[in-house]
Amino acid sequence: MTSDNPLNDRLDDDDYPAYTMGRAAEMLGTTPAFLRAIGEARLITPLRSEGGHRRYSRYQLRIAARARELVDRGTPIEAACRIVILEDQLEEAQRINAEYRRAAGESAGSTGSG
Repeated sequence: MTSDNPLNDRLDDDDYPAYTMGRAAEMLGTTPAFLRAIGEARLITPLRSEGGHRRYSRYQLRIAARARELVDRGTPIEAACRIVILEDQLEEAQRINAEYRRAAGESAGSTGSG
C-alpha cells in the first residue's frame, strides 16, 4: 500500500470520525451516557453519520479520556469539561507565544549582523 491510498490517509488522520459511540465508550472504559454528557457540556462535538449516529475521532477520544480521568477523581463532569477546555486554550496560547518569541529571535539575529 502506498501513502496515496485514501484509506491510509483517513486511518492516519486524528480528526477522522472513525469510531461509533459504542466503540468509543468501550475504548474509554465508560458509558455512552458519559459521551453524551461531555457532548452536552460542549467539550467535544461528534460528527454524525448519514444515519445520524455519533462518530468520534482519535483526537476527540483523547480529550474524552482526559475528562474521564478528572471525573474518576471526583470532579463534577461540567467542571472536568471546563478544565480540559481551559487546558487546551492555555496550551494553544503557549504554542503561539513560543512561535512569536522564535520569530522575534530570528528577526533580531538577522538584523544584528552587518
